[in-house]
Amino acid sequence: MTRPLKLRKVSARPRAYYFKPRAIPLCELMEVALQLDEFQALKYSELDGKDQAAGAAAMKISRQTFGNILASARRKLADAVVNGKALKIEGGPVELSRPYCGGEKK
Repeated sequence: MTRPLKLRKVSARPRAYYFKPRAIPLCELMEVALQLDEFQALKYSELDGKDQAAGAAAMKISRQTFGNILASARRKLADAVVNGKALKIEGGPVELSRPYCGGEKK
């Protein structure tokens, strides 16, 4: 039996949950599912400029786990972009660190 996944702290929700290539009907596309913890790791690393230690601390996980999540997110994002697949952001072992009220404000 595998060990249960520890919940990851997520403070950001995506403004849009679905992205697809232009001018291709959705019924013809394959999907790639990006989990919310992968979305959060990408945000911390690429947009906020946090290193793995800071990102891991913010998500309350180990640095190694953060690195694994980030690598998975980058693979999925590259697969969607390079191979023309739809990207769906949903689910995962997450715990919201603050209530969700419709959209993130800048």
